[in-house]
Amino acid sequence: MKRMPCVMLSAMFMIGSMGCISQVQAESGSAFQPRLDTDISCEITVIGSYSNFEALEAEFESFNEFYPDVELSYLKPDDYNNLLGTVLESTDAPNIFFSSPWMYGNENYQTVLEHMEDLSDPQLGLDLESIRPSLLSYDANGQLLMVPIFARNYGMLVNNDLFEKEGLQVPTSFEELLSVCEAFLEKGYASPMMGYSADSSGCLMNILVYPEVLAALAADPEALRAANAMEPSSGECMRKGLEAMMQLIGSGYINLEECDEISDNYTEVILRFFEGDVPMMICTGDTVSGTGKRESQSEAFSRSPFSYFFTPVPLSEAGGYFVDSPSVEFSVNKSCDNLDMTNEFMRFLISREELNRMASVKRLVTPTIDLSFDSVYEPFGHVPTERVLSPEVIGITDPLAVQVRLASFLVGSGTVTIEEAVSQYGSFE
Repeated sequence: MKRMPCVMLSAMFMIGSMGCISQVQAESGSAFQPRLDTDISCEITVIGSYSNFEALEAEFESFNEFYPDVELSYLKPDDYNNLLGTVLESTDAPNIFFSSPWMYGNENYQTVLEHMEDLSDPQLGLDLESIRPSLLSYDANGQLLMVPIFARNYGMLVNNDLFEKEGLQVPTSFEELLSVCEAFLEKGYASPMMGYSADSSGCLMNILVYPEVLAALAADPEALRAANAMEPSSGECMRKGLEAMMQLIGSGYINLEECDEISDNYTEVILRFFEGDVPMMICTGDTVSGTGKRESQSEAFSRSPFSYFFTPVPLSEAGGYFVDSPSVEFSVNKSCDNLDMTNEFMRFLISREELNRMASVKRLVTPTIDLSFDSVYEPFGHVPTERVLSPEVIGITDPLAVQVRLASFLVGSGTVTIEEAVSQYGSFE
């Protein structure tokens, strides 16, 4: 394990965030009140797959205002997913650890699941009502073994200033998207829409197609069953999304040669967007989380800053879908040392105020009902309920998601046709 170095947060940013949080607490009257002896001295360790977690470090400091003698630390074990069970069985087992819904029912994670505490126990006092219900995943016995800390979504960063400069409106339907892309193309923009396209992992193709597949399967239980069973006939669920994607690529609205110059789906996507000549950048909320820090790292953005926000890609006439899925979840090791204080920290952390605070520091999507808390993500708060899709609630399995991701990339990159992708569903590796 490697101990994460403390990262100094921006003073101005934290002052602003604290001011917002304090106001929320004052209005809600829900400020944290300690339940245990504040003189208790102990250690609490959190482990996960992040190489650093400055937002959590800030929460440690806030918790120490109530319990000054509790030492909290974050660690990243090597090969986290494969060694998690072994770490939990060791004499140096953590108190809290990263977890994911796909662990449910997975025989390889049976040991991990056995260590998880039921966080739905009302005696723990976690503010679960502040979390969007679609993000709460229960096991077959009705136990809540993990709670979301951050959420993820799919969409596009929009350069609002470019739209205003060219007298165009941000599209809310597929027809409008095509019209806007054509207008930008005529005005000399090389690629009205861009994104990472060099590899299947995190590629723009999956970001476009996956929400459409979710919508098709959510409306057809039999198609969902067949898709999870890898039946080739269920490949039809991908057709609509693949056709829309290829219409954008074929019309030149997504210039793959331009996109292929982006070397990763995080830093390079952000810096390319900050060049200021890309109207719409296709990416995930995980990518958006890095925008705040990189504004100052971009010479182009520093010279000519612009306003931007993140919104669903409208690939259907009714608009875009909000794919609402947990990004990072925490579980409590029920056999850990200092379990009472561990649960006290979780009660402090799993609250509307603290989850929003962490999301604002990390600029990730909050799991709470306050989607307008960060203006960058505010458009997702206006998506109608019927267009909010939770893969976990729908019943999407990881193998199904992998098939869609690989098929989307192969079609988008020209390796296979739409017909071939549809007929070969279940065989992509």
